[in-house]
Amino acid sequence: MQVMSELKKLNEGAKFSHGTVGNLGEFAGKVFVKDVLGETSCEISFGTLAPGEAVPFFHSHKENEENYIVLSGKGMFQVDDDVFAVGEGSVVRVATGCDRNIKNTAESGNLTYICIQAREGSLGGYTMTDGVVTERKSLL
Repeated sequence: MQVMSELKKLNEGAKFSHGTVGNLGEFAGKVFVKDVLGETSCEISFGTLAPGEAVPFFHSHKENEENYIVLSGKGMFQVDDDVFAVGEGSVVRVATGCDRNIKNTAESGNLTYICIQAREGSLGGYTMTDGVVTERKSLL
């Protein structure tokens, strides 16, 4: 039997917060990051599904798209009536206003994924159009 995991805040400063879900190989269940780390631009969750298990409901979003990143395992993903295989390294973007679900189809091993939820159409500057290279002494 797997134990439900949680996100633990490790430290924070005026401009950052840092947490962990621990060893992903031992992670089980579903954990949302926003409240623990104080996110203001998106919601991130970690999830696992045991062999044969699916998320227990279909759902859709009115304003937020979701991006699922499969970290390990394999399964099937459904968006409305489209069904396709996913596995380690798969990235699936799901738009607003459509139903979605994911199922672990493996005979053994968890399907572990991250889901990032953000307002659809809100991405402005990104990567180097938003980033600025700075000079600072490395303390690493």
